[in-house]
Amino acid sequence: MVSWLEELDRREAAAREDIAELRDRIEELTKRLAEREEVLSRLQITRETMTEILSGDETISVAGAEGDAGEAETEEHHLPVGSPVGVRLVPQWTPELVVGALPRSYRDIVEVLADAVHPMRAHHICAALGLSTDKSKVEGFRSRLKRLVERGWLTEAEPGLFASQPAVTAGAVAPEQGGTEGSHRRAGVGSGPRP
Repeated sequence: MVSWLEELDRREAAAREDIAELRDRIEELTKRLAEREEVLSRLQITRETMTEILSGDETISVAGAEGDAGEAETEEHHLPVGSPVGVRLVPQWTPELVVGALPRSYRDIVEVLADAVHPMRAHHICAALGLSTDKSKVEGFRSRLKRLVERGWLTEAEPGLFASQPAVTAGAVAPEQGGTEGSHRRAGVGSGPRP
C-alpha cells in the first residue's frame, strides 16, 4: 500500500511537469504571437502608405535623363491620366470650389470641422468620424489634416489644433446636396464642452 506522503510527492511531481510543459507552450505561443503581430503591423503600415499615395498626397512624377554630349537634363514624366497614382485628388481651394469637390473622406473632415464650435485635435476628429483613435492611426490621419491645411481647406489655429477655413465654410454645402446645416451635424460635434 502507498503511503499518503508518497502519493502527495507523486502528484506534486506531476503538477510540476504539467506547469513546466505549459510554460514552454506559453513561451512558444508568445513568440509566435509576437511574430504574427509584427507581420500584421507591417501590412497595416503598407496599407496606410498605399492609401495615402492613392489618395493624392502629391502628384508623383518620375525624373528621366535627357540631353546631348553627356549633359544630363531632368524632365518630369507624369504618369498616365487613367492611373490613380499621380492624380491630385485634393485640389487647392479656390472660392469657386465647394466641399463637394473633395473625396468623401476629406469632405467628412471639412464638414466635421465646419460644425465644430472650437478647433479640434486630430484624435477628437477621428472620434467624431467614428475612426480608430489608436496612436498610429491618428498619426496617419494627421497627414490628411495637414494636406487640407496646405491646400487651403482648413487652418491650423495653433500646432495640432485644426479648424475650418471661414471662407470654405461659407460655401460648405454644395447646391446639388441641398442639405441644411442640421443635416451635416455629427454626433458630439459642435455642442457641449470641448472633449
